[in-house]
Amino acid sequence: MTQPLPRIAVLASGRGSNLQAVLDAIAAGALAGEVVGVFSDKPSAPALQRVPQALRWSAAAKTYSDRDAFDADLAAAVAAVRPDWVLCAGYMRILGGAFVERFRGRMINIHPSLLPKYRGLHTHARALADGESEHGCSVHFVIPELDAGAVIAQAVVPVRGGDDAEALAARVLAVEHPLLLAVMRLAVGGRLAEHGATVTLDGHPLFTPLRLDFAGDLTHPATGLAA
Repeated sequence: MTQPLPRIAVLASGRGSNLQAVLDAIAAGALAGEVVGVFSDKPSAPALQRVPQALRWSAAAKTYSDRDAFDADLAAAVAAVRPDWVLCAGYMRILGGAFVERFRGRMINIHPSLLPKYRGLHTHARALADGESEHGCSVHFVIPELDAGAVIAQAVVPVRGGDDAEALAARVLAVEHPLLLAVMRLAVGGRLAEHGATVTLDGHPLFTPLRLDFAGDLTHPATGLAA
């Protein structure tokens, strides 16, 4: 009997380039999962157009009386598709504690910085202002505190002389997609778990985040061994 594919719900607020990377990987047989819903706080988000109408859910968050009311509707819609994983892929609205706890341990986010540095917005400009020599992106488990969950893996890019925020952002985006897909393969393969502030891989704690290498594979930084 064929095992059902892991079910992935995606939260997105913008153009959906990371969502598209996931969809393309699934179509190519490079990711064993199924996107069962795309959810947005912005009805006009281009990300919604990347999937059939039946998989879209959106609501204008500003029409709700408060954040809790919006989060409750969003949580109900996400739960209805029975996701194994909830992926925040460019979702720009802060999620409340009740929402996060409902999906805790199976919700991950991709963030454009080498966490714990530069949580929140404007990460590229902040890295440049601080004179950083390297920058990058991180995939982490979501907890109620913003961008503070256990980091699973990171991809590093150099900061070059003459970079502005736009140039640096483009360099980071080029590694975001392979990083996200590499982590999602671990997730849907049942190899990842969150235990408090610790990530476990195959049941063993990760004391430092995995790193994306030039071949697009995840390795243990201390040993160089493949994950």
